Amino acid sequence: MIERKCEIKPSFPRSFTSLVNIMLAVKPHFREILESDLDAIGELLTRGFVHRSREYWMRGLHYQGARALPPGAPRYGYLLEHQGVPVGCLLLIYSSKIIDGEATACCNVSSWYVDPAFRNYAALFASMTQKRKEVTYFNVTPAVATWPILEAQGFVPYCRGLYFSVPALTRGGRGITVETVTQDTTFVAGLADAELAMLKRHAEYGCLSLVCSTADEALPFIFFSLRKRRGIIPLPAMQLGYCRSTADYVKCAGAIGRHLLWRGKPIVIVDANGAVAGLPGVYSEARGRKYFKGPHRPRLGDLADTELAIYGM
Repeated sequence: MIERKCEIKPSFPRSFTSLVNIMLAVKPHFREILESDLDAIGELLTRGFVHRSREYWMRGLHYQGARALPPGAPRYGYLLEHQGVPVGCLLLIYSSKIIDGEATACCNVSSWYVDPAFRNYAALFASMTQKRKEVTYFNVTPAVATWPILEAQGFVPYCRGLYFSVPALTRGGRGITVETVTQDTTFVAGLADAELAMLKRHAEYGCLSLVCSTADEALPFIFFSLRKRRGIIPLPAMQLGYCRSTADYVKCAGAIGRHLLWRGKPIVIVDANGAVAGLPGVYSEARGRKYFKGPHRPRLGDLADTELAIYGM
């Protein structure tokens, strides 16, 4: 709401004038989320996302608190505050990525919630936290109903669907060894230190980190587990969270597929804009759309250090 100091005319009823003054007096404001706010943010998000537990949010916030950040980036994001109480929040996950050979500051616009009484401020709140022109902002979990809102804010889709692949049916992959990377792994032949650190970090988040080694190179992969549905029965699928390129995944798909079969996961879901050549599976645009805004288009196959890794799917 914009303050207008001289527009309330004496002819208006006193009750109307009082109401305007009250509305101006209680206008909420936004600020960066601090570590001391985390308990309140956990409660707010639990209230806003009833299918998520408080433990889910606090675990993810803990991981956010321990991450390395680009210079000047907020640790957790921003909150909307009313009379000292958080009534809205927008989690932002900053990271540094190499896109098209250039180091880029990226920001995953993550979970966003505003209490119903303050929804009029929601769009303004979001837009005020996405103004850094050098940053590439992206949203990897937009609900279908929010697609028009994101597009009105200047976001454009970079991924339009999902490819449900069955990698074990892929021909080839013989002679490729598959190694699991854990938090305690200290060395992988042929893998750069930065990539090993990324794999170890994601193993700590609960992701599956793998290295496929050929005679010539070591290729890193990260897979996300889907949340369990229908009680304790797990879904027989994983999401490809990181690879250097989709071509690397196709090259190693046979070896990866056989490795995942032992885990009861025959299906790997891949971000895509169409069918993936050389990979058995089915493409769908019903889900999986992802958006970005900024100087660099995110690469398909790189969801590392996003909410899907840190908080879980």
